[in-house]
Amino acid sequence: MNTISSIVSKVSFALLLAGSIASCNQGTKTTSEPARNDSNTVNKENLGSNKDKIVYLNSDSLSEKYQYFKDIKSKLENKVKKAQTDLQSKSTAFQREVAEYQKNAATMSAADRQATEQKLARKQDELARLDQTASSSIAKDESEEFNNVYNKITEFLKKHAAENGYKLVLTYSKTNPTVLYADPSLEITNEVIKQLNEEYKSSKK
Repeated sequence: MNTISSIVSKVSFALLLAGSIASCNQGTKTTSEPARNDSNTVNKENLGSNKDKIVYLNSDSLSEKYQYFKDIKSKLENKVKKAQTDLQSKSTAFQREVAEYQKNAATMSAADRQATEQKLARKQDELARLDQTASSSIAKDESEEFNNVYNKITEFLKKHAAENGYKLVLTYSKTNPTVLYADPSLEITNEVIKQLNEEYKSSKK
């Protein structure tokens, strides 16, 4: 079955502007992967002394720990498995019909052979259409669902940034290391995941 080659396992985030961007004297060095401290939380004293702070998120951790994202990923994977199972069942039945025809073809009349071959060709075309329909449906669902996840996160970050005086929220991941180094005190991954999960949990009640 030519379904989507893989379910997306990570959300890639563009740079998120939190309000109008003012000129910032702070920058980030680009020498190595972002260093992390044990607590992985923002230094609150630092926040108080600089209201134009640039902060960052680990999108790998976000995709692994944000429950809404995990639920959507699981939902899509289940849909892929169901589509594959349904198509495989129909494909197996079709192969049995082909084998039966091949076994009996020599004893069939020319008219019967032609009729059977036409019937098998129609069934083969139908299987191809089912495959394409399932693949298109999954691709559409994937795009819509992950767009919803992205919107949830960006809307949350706009509010979170406004409340904390952040002017720019960056993201990095091992597969897309656009941020190569940042002071660990600027990372807000854990607090964002915690609040996102609390918000998601409340929305399900």
